[in-house]
Amino acid sequence: MKIQINTDKNIAGSEQLQAQTEAVIVARLGRFQAQLTRIEAHLSDENGQKAGQDDKKCMLEARAEGRQPVTASHSAATLDQAIAGAADKLQRLLESTFGQLNAQERSPAGRQPVP
Repeated sequence: MKIQINTDKNIAGSEQLQAQTEAVIVARLGRFQAQLTRIEAHLSDENGQKAGQDDKKCMLEARAEGRQPVTASHSAATLDQAIAGAADKLQRLLESTFGQLNAQERSPAGRQPVP
């Protein structure tokens, strides 16, 4: 599973930020690495230099082989909170998505007849 981190012009993409973001993603989504080919993180500061509440945003996009990408985003007062919130949302979405796929594969109606 490849992790790609993108920042807007208002956020410095330091190595520390990259490492922290990757650590949160791996901690929350690492169990899905066999199913995922890539996760992209898009970090932005909606207000730029102006102060504002919940102006930091993280949008995560997960790509599974042979499936459409799924996304989750979260806005918060800090980047750390935005990243954690988006990762939590994406974790629940992936649990639901892959849980439904596994249930379909196990159900008799979802199986293909053997010739």
